Amino acid sequence: MLNRTFDFAKNLAAMSATTGAAIKPELGDLPSWNLADLFPSKDSPEFKAALEKATTDSIAFETRWKDKLADAATKSGNDGLGAAIRDYDALDDILGRIASFAGLTYFSNTADPANGKLYGDAQAKLTDLGSHLLFFTLELNRIDDAVIEQAIAIDPLAAHYAPWIRDLRKEKPHQLEDRIEQLFMEKSMTGAAAFNRLFDETMATLTFDVDGETLGLEATLSLLQSGDPKKRESAARALAATFAANIRTFTLITNTLAKDKEISDRWHKFEDIADSRHLANRVEREVVDALAAAVKDAYPRLSHRYYAMKAKWLGMDKMQFWDRNAPLPETPDATISWDEARETVLSAYGAFSPEMAGIAKTFFDRDWIDAPVRPGKAPGAFAHPTVPSAHPYVLVNYMGKPRDVMTLAHELGHGVHQVLAGGQGALMCATPLTLAETASVFGEMLTFRALLDKTKDKRERKAMLAQKVEDMINTVVRQIAFYEFERKVHTARKEGELTSDRIGELWMSVQAESLGPAIDLSGGGYETYWSYIPHFIHSPFYVYAYAFGDCLVNSLYAVYQNAAEGFQDKYFALLKAGGTKHHSELLAPFGLDASDPSFWGKGLSMIEGLIDELEALDKA
Repeated sequence: MLNRTFDFAKNLAAMSATTGAAIKPELGDLPSWNLADLFPSKDSPEFKAALEKATTDSIAFETRWKDKLADAATKSGNDGLGAAIRDYDALDDILGRIASFAGLTYFSNTADPANGKLYGDAQAKLTDLGSHLLFFTLELNRIDDAVIEQAIAIDPLAAHYAPWIRDLRKEKPHQLEDRIEQLFMEKSMTGAAAFNRLFDETMATLTFDVDGETLGLEATLSLLQSGDPKKRESAARALAATFAANIRTFTLITNTLAKDKEISDRWHKFEDIADSRHLANRVEREVVDALAAAVKDAYPRLSHRYYAMKAKWLGMDKMQFWDRNAPLPETPDATISWDEARETVLSAYGAFSPEMAGIAKTFFDRDWIDAPVRPGKAPGAFAHPTVPSAHPYVLVNYMGKPRDVMTLAHELGHGVHQVLAGGQGALMCATPLTLAETASVFGEMLTFRALLDKTKDKRERKAMLAQKVEDMINTVVRQIAFYEFERKVHTARKEGELTSDRIGELWMSVQAESLGPAIDLSGGGYETYWSYIPHFIHSPFYVYAYAFGDCLVNSLYAVYQNAAEGFQDKYFALLKAGGTKHHSELLAPFGLDASDPSFWGKGLSMIEGLIDELEALDKA
């Protein structure tokens, strides 16, 4: 319940103040979101009434259904199991609305104490209410399989929720006695949730001295894409200096959360350190292992090869780590206005499907997007689904760079997916992370291909292809390296507390392996850069979902390019399914199978093909 995470964009994934990032007038009018569709304000009668209703309904739900589910499973109608799940679904919607409003308000300005209080108070209230609801899934899973299947057979409402019921029962081997689960839930407020908030609020106060100018994280990271090598180096050293000054705090947070997870995993009988994430993603460990192995095997053909080519283009024997995302000399330096970005994305979406473009357009027309860079705002980007009775919201930090246009396309893909899946209701709309990246990466690909098709100039085409390859390496290679880093950290933490130096060593080992010999990682403080990645804090082992989604979409896009009529209908059916089907069922209509070891090779071959095209352009 309330498993609605904020999906931070992979490229600038962090929380930070944005000091020093002045808005450029050439960007045009940037929209700020209107959260009134959730609640008018945190002091509004509507918000207070929702809290009161949530309290009343949660207590009434516990009174009505606790210790009665086995009996309900033998009935239908308003006394049947389906009715109980229907009531639970309605509660999930109202509690999700409260959580979403508090979270989105907080991330609008994490530096505002009033927003922090709202966020903390809402989390505490929802945890208290959760104690009245915790019994439901635990008690439901104690009912015999035969009784559950009979309930689905005799009760049409239970049959409607059959995908959710059967999905829930996958958690049965890992659930504990009710009181222990309640203790885990309530203690999370002073455990994992508290350290998550400590990370967020620490990041929100960090500033970086770049050549005498004080900047926030977003603006400083942006300078790593500067065309000026000296500016890139200054930004990289400023990042390292501030990270190093705060490294003890980040080390404490990392050690605490890794130990907290180990305790939870041990009690819940998870064998592998990532098994709880695999279960949440409804993906088999063997599938993820095959993905990771395929990507690691491809490092020399992808990142090592590409970065060697890029070093040559930049006139270097080796690039420093701060040169990794440097623009090529061929890269246009023009600022892309918000209106131009909007038209670019909607046009690309519309060429694929007018319906898809129509949904995306709604985000612009109804102020569902928050675009400006401002102090205290969470940087990077995310799409948050909120609840089916409302609509998703998108956060970006738009600065007019080509990558910002791709980020907008990515997050709107999430938004379209969330709108379409909302028809499944609060309990069944959420898509496992492995498939949640499908629409976002597909949206990026549509936008990239549309722009590439319009580009006839050889130099501009080379710059576009190079940027896309870099984005795909960041999505696939870098995220699997992140996953391997997390595995090393959580494994080593079982043997005792880790020092900052030890975490840095683990970080440098996976970075060197994944980036290859063309990039020099020494001498600039890069060993501290693990500290700002929020996925490690908020969602351990989340990161492989990006690589999963990118490789999946590469294969899916190849099907689209060769497909006859009907691809769009199959694609929309995939998105509308939400969390009601396993990835094997969703991919079958496209002739794809993620459990096939060759599947990942197909996805990776598309990246290799783009590198081949770059190499051919270079020789032409």
